[in-house]
Amino acid sequence: MTSSYSADQIQVLEGLEAVRKRPGMYIGTTGPRGLHHLVYEVVDNSIDEALAGYCTHIEVDINADGSVTVTDDGRGIPTDTHSRTGKSALETVMTVLHAGGKFGGGGYKVSGGLHGVGISVVNALSEIVEVTVWRDKKVHTQRYERGIPTTDLQVKPYKEARTGTSVTFKPDTQIFSTGIEFDYITLSGRLRELAYLNAGVKITFTDHRLELLKSDTPKVESYEYKGGIKEYIAYMNREKQPLHEEIIYVQGERNNVQVEVSLQWCTDAYTDNVLGFANNIRTVDGGTHLEGLKAVLTRTLNAIARKRNKIKENEPNLSGEHVREGLTAVISVKVPDPEFEGQTKTKLGNTEVRGIVDSLVGEVLTEYLEFHPGIADSILDKAIQAFKAAEAARHARELVRRKSVLESSPLPGKLADCSSRDPSESEIYIVEGDSAGGSAKQGRDRRTQAILPLRGKILNIEKTDDAKIYKNNEVQALITALGLGVKGEEFDSSQLRYHRIVIMTDADVDGAHIRTLLLTFFYRYQRSLIEEGFIYIACPPLFKVERGRSEPKYCYDERELQQHLATLPSNANYTIQRFKGLGEMMPAQLWETTMDPARRTLKQVEIEDAAEADRIFTILMGDRVAPRREFIETYGSKLNFTDLDI
Repeated sequence: MTSSYSADQIQVLEGLEAVRKRPGMYIGTTGPRGLHHLVYEVVDNSIDEALAGYCTHIEVDINADGSVTVTDDGRGIPTDTHSRTGKSALETVMTVLHAGGKFGGGGYKVSGGLHGVGISVVNALSEIVEVTVWRDKKVHTQRYERGIPTTDLQVKPYKEARTGTSVTFKPDTQIFSTGIEFDYITLSGRLRELAYLNAGVKITFTDHRLELLKSDTPKVESYEYKGGIKEYIAYMNREKQPLHEEIIYVQGERNNVQVEVSLQWCTDAYTDNVLGFANNIRTVDGGTHLEGLKAVLTRTLNAIARKRNKIKENEPNLSGEHVREGLTAVISVKVPDPEFEGQTKTKLGNTEVRGIVDSLVGEVLTEYLEFHPGIADSILDKAIQAFKAAEAARHARELVRRKSVLESSPLPGKLADCSSRDPSESEIYIVEGDSAGGSAKQGRDRRTQAILPLRGKILNIEKTDDAKIYKNNEVQALITALGLGVKGEEFDSSQLRYHRIVIMTDADVDGAHIRTLLLTFFYRYQRSLIEEGFIYIACPPLFKVERGRSEPKYCYDERELQQHLATLPSNANYTIQRFKGLGEMMPAQLWETTMDPARRTLKQVEIEDAAEADRIFTILMGDRVAPRREFIETYGSKLNFTDLDI
């Protein structure tokens, strides 16, 4: 039977149907990240009102039933009838894709909203949405279900001259199959970030889910930062040792592009942490504003170094990597017509921004450093020290650098490589110790799976300079086996020998420590590995339950074990084996529970909040003891000691 393919098979998706059919196209994913994206879309509209100068207070509430309410004191969404659609402007904005005040027409000068799909997408993907608008001494309300209005716009008089918008929405469980529970920490991180980026705006965040909080009162946090991104730098560096107390701040406007930059170098950091924002949207993949900033920093500091005779005539310039060592920076640009690459807006494309950032920052930074020679000297001394350390490391690095494919440098002897030469299908398991390595080597699929056993605990590179890193055998084996190239160089994924790098350690305290050291290594040595999703963590089972001759059941944690035991008859005879280490498993067991692509569980390592990740790595893995002690005292009381393997 052949199925006919005619005009009847061509579907035209009307209105918001398209969003419900292909939600990933609009919010990236229907997992937790997409779920939280809904809140950001609504909050971004309120922030745009703040950018336009009409809104000073935004309230975000997670309600007891799991829905979210966002209220602002802006102008309120217009409610008069729209000439083209014949509906109220409010209903048009809520139900029509690409309808909004961000396309020109004088509503907004600068905004993060770009495609006009924000609030209508939230409406389409929510079970219930209720909108309230206060303007012209009236209160307007309307209710929607899955994008369709269920009431007309209801208008009542309102005694006060209040203006603003309140949107309450409950995400649709038909769309978000992994659950619709919002994570307080994820949301508070983004709201705090927005408050830093928009000095003077107050954001109040309240969680009313008392059962989840295990408390009698709602949890309330307020974010308001008069110092804006200067305070953001102070927040990120509060566990570090600044090289200069005063945070360097540049602000200016050219051709309607507003630029704000804050910079501070720290003595106890060996990498840079530069965050870029365009119209309040974090540009994870960089863009022209970051390119401009990096270029101007390198040029300005080299010019001053030559002027102050820190670099002699015959010596080469300092590279950007050395100049930025230990730098924490935030650049926030506000562009009237932003060009982002992709709907998820993670890279800014406007070419004119590069030159504007370059010239504005160049003028102010040169003047600042000439008036503060002490600060200029300490920054340059750190950069020159970095340059010298890099030179010392270069010698060691030659051992590491991967030659061309034909004369490839010898791979570490203990690496059991896979036969496939296609990185996209190859994966490498990094295991602790030779016993686990032996089981893994015997149990693996030799075609696509490589095994690299590490001896003991690798170096904590948070506390180490480059020269020592390259001399360490275990680190050298890692770099060579993976084809990582050199720290600080632009990441080239085509050099990577495996596209899945799996950390497989024992399920005990030592295993967790080794996993943390490896994650620190990847985060500090080549952060792009994590950002581009190459790093995974294997999940070996903790228990094996055997009952008679039936197939043994593997359980991955205590809860799964209890659930399984509850399904067995009360008089059942069974034995429970707890695996202390991977070496205890037979190769076949390790394959079927942890390494077989069809049956295993892998966790992909992601960075949601780069600033917070950087801060936590500094606290837990850095030189200073006081912040670590404070961290342990703060969170120690929340530990459940039965979960610890002591």
